[in-house]
Amino acid sequence: MKSLYVRIYLTLVALLLAFAFGSAWLFQRHIEQERGSVELAAGERLNAMAGLLKLALPPATAPRAEQAEAFADWGLRLRMPLALEDADGKRIATTLMFQRRADEPGAIIVSTGLGDGRSLEMVRSVRPPNPQAGTSAAGAVRPPRIDDGPWTGPWLRRPVSPGAPGVSTLAVVLVLLFIGVAAGAYPVVRRLTRRLEALKRGVEQFGAGQLHHRVDDGGRDEVAALASSFNQAADRIETLLRSHQTLLANASHELRSPLARLKMAFAMLDDAAPAQRQRLANEIDVNIAELDALVEEVLLASRLEAGSAVGETHVVELLALGAEESARAEAAFEPESDSARVDGQERLLRRALRNLLDNARRYGGPDVELALRPVAGGYEFVVADRGPGVPAELRERIFEPFYRLPGHAEMAGGVGLGLSLVKQIAERHGGSVRCLPRDGGGSRFVLFLPAARN
Repeated sequence: MKSLYVRIYLTLVALLLAFAFGSAWLFQRHIEQERGSVELAAGERLNAMAGLLKLALPPATAPRAEQAEAFADWGLRLRMPLALEDADGKRIATTLMFQRRADEPGAIIVSTGLGDGRSLEMVRSVRPPNPQAGTSAAGAVRPPRIDDGPWTGPWLRRPVSPGAPGVSTLAVVLVLLFIGVAAGAYPVVRRLTRRLEALKRGVEQFGAGQLHHRVDDGGRDEVAALASSFNQAADRIETLLRSHQTLLANASHELRSPLARLKMAFAMLDDAAPAQRQRLANEIDVNIAELDALVEEVLLASRLEAGSAVGETHVVELLALGAEESARAEAAFEPESDSARVDGQERLLRRALRNLLDNARRYGGPDVELALRPVAGGYEFVVADRGPGVPAELRERIFEPFYRLPGHAEMAGGVGLGLSLVKQIAERHGGSVRCLPRDGGGSRFVLFLPAARN
């Protein structure tokens, strides 16, 4: 299988050859047409000249000497290679120019009648002769020269070494043009395909597991755009895989604790007293519920990171959602709007609000408040508590998967995925979540959601 650059280059060369041959064929046809026009015009001029000379010369019945003298006089005036023949085809007189050119190789002699039996001959065109010294009809030595006819000019043919045939200038120009374009096209084609080959190697390295590898996306052409798209896709894939690896590692770590507690509880269950058996049974139920919640949150986080659909989008009434969740969490609810509608998935929005309320109840004490207020571009849920608060340097980290504040890991419930899910759900709906300090102590979690379009 040929390389791409070879196929592109051969295609370009083939097109160039077709263009060169087509141009040569059209040019040759044009030359032939011009030649025909010149011949026609020359014939017309010869006929006109024959008519004039018939009137100027003595009649055919006049003595040959008188005709020759008059013809020689007109030959000097006209300065043309002319000859006069009688009705028997015998030459009456010729000009010196006719004598020089008639015997040269390639001479073209044309003839036309005068209408009285006599005929007029003329040497119309002569191809480039052998440039050697020669002798005229009068015996005078003449230097080498080239007499070009109307269609054998130097732009079509040029003399080479003595005795060698002429070389077509048009053919030379076409060959040089072909060589120049072919030589100039090769580095351009090779540079293009070399970048494609580099992109191919980069994709292979990335596919082999080198997730950090990126390709050169310099330039402004389609290859650069393709390389840039690949780098963007590679960034997303690397981020997704790293996130899944981290999620899997953290989930595995979090699963060990409830599984270890379950294993210990089951080991002690057979030998325990009735009162202790009841406590162990309760412990087993709590650990199983914790495992179930952990698995559910891990699966939901994975689906959100992968961008897979978890429900249909429709208009959600935040006022009703806030009232239901605040009642379930026994939190005070203070709406500042009679209607607040957003486009989203009610199941996810309910999960995000519930995680904020449960987090505030677990770490912030019983004094939990929920507010709903309109802001520019949408609405905000504000969950406030009176807990110890979050240090300023950790207000971004608490939204990372499985991250928990120092001292919170030992508290009952929670595995560090709740706030991470809130952030993912908010971003999925085009919103955001942030942690702010609360006046008088505690924290405020602000969940922003854009308003519905309709």
